[in-house]
Amino acid sequence: MHPSNLEEIQRLYTQAHFVQHIGLRLLDVGEGWCETAVDIQAHHQQQDGFIHAGVQATMADHSAGTAAATLIKPGQYVLTVEFKINLLRPAQGELLRCRAEVLKPGRSLCVVESVVFAEKLFSKATVTLAVLDR
Repeated sequence: MHPSNLEEIQRLYTQAHFVQHIGLRLLDVGEGWCETAVDIQAHHQQQDGFIHAGVQATMADHSAGTAAATLIKPGQYVLTVEFKINLLRPAQGELLRCRAEVLKPGRSLCVVESVVFAEKLFSKATVTLAVLDR
């Protein structure tokens, strides 16, 4: 992984105010993948006490962007152009994790799969990101 990729990944977590607001943090990262987590609090829950789908979608999307950012060239960045998420069961727990892995890196588009889980798999997303020049 190029050192500029690590700078870009750091920027993804220090400059993304919404991501900071929900408490998403980077656990580990490598070439083509990353793992993130959120400590669940009351404001992450929907009306029935389950973890809100928006939290899961944000985790899946941002983690996918991080995984893709490990593979880009210096002077590039990634931006989501499409994502689909399957909510497989109601999400519960005190810690929600996400693992994102690049399925298909490309010069202009990158396809990433994200899984959101705790003890069980809660959701799975496919995220397509554009690779753009600064």
